Amino acid sequence: MSATFPAAGLLLRPSTAADLPAITALYGWHAVHGTGTFELEGPSLDEMARRRDDVLSKRLPWLVAERAGELLGYAYANPFRPRLAYRFALEDSIYVTPGAHGQGVGRLLLAELLARCEALGARQMFAVIGDSANTASIGLHRSLGFADVGVMRSAGWKFERWLDVVILQRALGGGDAAAPTDRVPLAPP
Repeated sequence: MSATFPAAGLLLRPSTAADLPAITALYGWHAVHGTGTFELEGPSLDEMARRRDDVLSKRLPWLVAERAGELLGYAYANPFRPRLAYRFALEDSIYVTPGAHGQGVGRLLLAELLARCEALGARQMFAVIGDSANTASIGLHRSLGFADVGVMRSAGWKFERWLDVVILQRALGGGDAAAPTDRVPLAPP
């Protein structure tokens, strides 16, 4: 299901295989130039396709935002950890093209991702943000109800400096107010 945001001229929709070259280029830019990911080099197109296929095989969303046919960002959710007890906890990932920063693309992607994950039965969403100086991503998550959990100091080494990892969390649906239903939508297929 797609969503159009006329004021922003954006279309949010599930990703397709045709988006992979743009997704790969965007993530590669962030790997080489940014601190939001601790990868040092951009993965190949085949590797990004494998990662996307893995997310989709778990019936989790991988969304893209586009304007006039140009991919401006993407977001997806993945299990927070692989063990079965974590099956109601997800981690989000969001990447936006540098030219679209500050235009609300990330906010719309994250809001839609949260809504879709909640509809799947997820109860917690974690943001594991590279670099405590990544104030835009931290602020975006806080503005959508994420609370600070903690900081892992000097967890990564990139660009000749130590980088922290900031962890934020947001309850989805009933959160921890009640036990989950017998339905286990986020269990491995």
